[in-house]
Amino acid sequence: MIPGVPGESQVYLNGEFLRVDEAKVSVLDRGFIFGDGIYEVVPVYHGNAFRMAEHLNRLDRSLAALRIAQPFGREGWIDLIQQLLARTDMETCIVYLQVTRGVAKRDHQFPSVPVAPTVFGMVSAWSPPTAAQRAQGVAAIGIPDERWLHCEIKSVSLLGNVLAKQQAVDAQVDEVVQFRDGYLTEGSSTNIWVVSGGKLLAPPKNNLILEGIRYGLMGELAAEAGIPFESRRISQQEVEQADELMLSSATKEVLAIVSLDGKPVGSGKPGPVFEQLRAGYDARIAAL
Repeated sequence: MIPGVPGESQVYLNGEFLRVDEAKVSVLDRGFIFGDGIYEVVPVYHGNAFRMAEHLNRLDRSLAALRIAQPFGREGWIDLIQQLLARTDMETCIVYLQVTRGVAKRDHQFPSVPVAPTVFGMVSAWSPPTAAQRAQGVAAIGIPDERWLHCEIKSVSLLGNVLAKQQAVDAQVDEVVQFRDGYLTEGSSTNIWVVSGGKLLAPPKNNLILEGIRYGLMGELAAEAGIPFESRRISQQEVEQADELMLSSATKEVLAIVSLDGKPVGSGKPGPVFEQLRAGYDARIAAL
């Protein structure tokens, strides 16, 4: 068995359901050669996909941004996800979807003759954050954001994110907090949230961050809890002086960042705004 990939679950590749060791793509696939493709990760709780419509909306936006032909309609994607889940006994897991431009002669320009996109899907084991992680929070370091300028596309070209995450690993912390020209962008694979004076702050939705599906959810949860929310540019100084910091993603849900560059954030423990948002998040999961 290949480490980190499904065992008994079947994967989907270009119209077929296969064992993972049977699934093969051409070395001329543009996803392999150029990273020319997009992906999505949909969390599943107790057999139910969480915010699937929002994930599929972002998949549509990413395909359109790269001008890759849409291989399925909305019902086709939903059917694929349901078929993948039907082929696994994992009730809490993630569904990974990937679409590349397809197989063509190696040339930087788009193929002159349209080719069929390569479509891949799989289910992977996943464990939500532990009670200890939620109670203790996580540590992060600040680094310059050196990635490209189209972070809003959920592209498989993730080398910048990989290098950023490795900086966190090398520093023995959980995540990085990235800054571009002195302003907050995001983590290596997470959105970053700032609490200052009781208000929840987030960087604006633009080309410098990936709009995480939890971005909209956190705004909803803040409104339900009566927490003021503002989307705007946030300086590095504001981040360093924040009362609370949080990160969010499909697999990390929402966690408090309690240490930044070795210094405590606020009290050094998950704060009251985090606790309110976390409670709201748990209620959404329970309602599935």
